[in-house]
Amino acid sequence: MRASLAEIDWTSWTPTMRGTLLFVLHQGQALLIRKKRGLGAGKINAPGGKIDPGETALQSAERELLEEVGVVALGTEEVGELSFQFLDGLRLHVVVFLAREHRGLPVETEEAIPMWVGLDALPYDEMWADDRIWIPRMLAGERFRLRAVFDGDVMLDHEIEVG
Repeated sequence: MRASLAEIDWTSWTPTMRGTLLFVLHQGQALLIRKKRGLGAGKINAPGGKIDPGETALQSAERELLEEVGVVALGTEEVGELSFQFLDGLRLHVVVFLAREHRGLPVETEEAIPMWVGLDALPYDEMWADDRIWIPRMLAGERFRLRAVFDGDVMLDHEIEVG
C-alpha cells in the first residue's frame, strides 16, 4: 500500500508521540549523533527525543542534548516542525530547535555517539530521508513545517511549507 499525504486528514491528525531535535552549530559544523537505540537506531541525527509529561518542547530538547552528549545549549530557538505518519500507525510530531552557542564538550553515552560534522558535508545517506529536504532550509535561516509519510525508514510522500 502506498500512502500519500492526500489520504490523511491533517485537520484532525494528532500525534501518538511528541519529540524534539536540537541542532547545535559551531564554527561551520553541526553536532550530530549516531543513535544507539530507539526509533532511528543506527542513523545519524541531531540529539533529541521524546517530550516527557509536564515538559515543554524546549525543556525536552535541552534535557535530551545534555543526557545524550553532555552539552548545554545556549540561546536555543525554535526553527521548525515535523509531522510524520508511519504506515504502522505511529504519528510523530517533532519540534526542531537550533542553538549557535553551547557549553561543554560532547561525550559518548549509552544513547549516542556524538560527532561534529561540517555543514557542507552532512551525511544525508545515513540520515532520515526527509532531512535532506528541510535541513538546508533550516541552515539558510528559514522556518519550516514538513509533513511526511513513511513506511519504516522509507519516505513515501512529503510536503514542506517555508516561511
